[in-house]
Amino acid sequence: MFETLSAKVQDALRFVTGKSKITEKNIDDAVEAIKIALLDADVNLRVVRRFVNAAAEEARGERVLRAVDPGQQFIKIVHDKLAGFLGEGEAGLVLRGPDTLSTILMLGLQGSGKTTTAAKLALRLRKEGRKPLLAACDLIRPAAVEQLAILGAAVNIPVYKEDGAKDPLKVYRGAFLWAQRNLIDTIIVDTTGRLQIDEGMMAELEALRDAARPDERLLVADAMTGQLAADIAKTFNERIGLSGVILSKFDSDTRGGAALSIKTVTGRPVKFVGTGEKPEDLEPFHPERIAGRILGMGDVVSLVEKAQEVISRQEALELQKKMAKETLTLEDWLSQLRAMKKMGSLQKVLEMIPGMQGQISEEDLEKEDLGKQEAILSSMTRKERANYLIIGPSRRARIAKGSGTSVAEVARLLKQFEKTRGMMKKMAKSGRMPPQLQAR
Repeated sequence: MFETLSAKVQDALRFVTGKSKITEKNIDDAVEAIKIALLDADVNLRVVRRFVNAAAEEARGERVLRAVDPGQQFIKIVHDKLAGFLGEGEAGLVLRGPDTLSTILMLGLQGSGKTTTAAKLALRLRKEGRKPLLAACDLIRPAAVEQLAILGAAVNIPVYKEDGAKDPLKVYRGAFLWAQRNLIDTIIVDTTGRLQIDEGMMAELEALRDAARPDERLLVADAMTGQLAADIAKTFNERIGLSGVILSKFDSDTRGGAALSIKTVTGRPVKFVGTGEKPEDLEPFHPERIAGRILGMGDVVSLVEKAQEVISRQEALELQKKMAKETLTLEDWLSQLRAMKKMGSLQKVLEMIPGMQGQISEEDLEKEDLGKQEAILSSMTRKERANYLIIGPSRRARIAKGSGTSVAEVARLLKQFEKTRGMMKKMAKSGRMPPQLQAR
């Protein structure tokens, strides 16, 4: 996520980092490099100008030039400005109480991931204690109704649909009555989409908006389309009046143009991001955390939140102690590997760890197959997992045969474990372990 932008911004900061004293020229060089990075990332030109002017103006002040660590002070300014352009804190949904029916309109062009995102949002709301219903009101796109029905069944969320329906308003009214009878508290309406914005689509959406009087009007935009997504959001906001945006395919966005442009262009916040293909891959958008990732600071808070979903407090405390004492074993590694598989891809996890972005090449990441690693570890004896130093050539050959892998892959796993073991020890001793883990 944002790999290209992150690399270029971090490279731009070389003009100011590590220096005991910086000049206005250092700042100008860094700001110019950041401007080029943002333009390359397909950020809206007006947004780039506003960002650069704001950052440069504040950075040239006495507070930076005379600071004890001017480089870090400048980075903080860039971080705060990035967070400000991404949004002002987490923007959650504004829904009525559980005893009153709320409506969410899902808007977007064909191909943006609107229908899939509707199902993801329904699953998320159910986990938060609400009772959602998916309403199939996209009667234009072929198989849209069928797709929503399949997605709803996959996450065990009811879907209201009317076979052969032609009028989305009639379908919505039917969904509303069904929801009232079945004690539903949230209707998520999958609306019509087109390959591009046209008057017919907008007129239909305006009619549906006026009839439903929704609590939330969420545009689903493809993050990979850059500032085009911001332009689409601007048009939808002018005609429909958006309450927020959901960026789909966020995990595949290496540039960041959409995320950095939408708030300034539309005045509406990004509320959620799609981070994968699984039904649970929909996460709240945290501007400060994203700004931290762009600057290579990681996102420890999100990492801990994900970890707490799959690791108990006692397990986390015991693991932290083992890291500090360098007594982490392959048995622990296997246990954490299984937990990590529940957290998402290795790349997602690594980019949340401070200083780890860019430390492992794409080629190495492609080699990381957690299922294969689990097979290798499972083919070891408990004695081998307790003491990896006893795994010599003959044992490696046996493990490779048992796991259906090669001796080279077994050796690579052992080397990776040894490297990670040392890195974790340094993190634990330097105090860089997440405070949430240290306190438990």
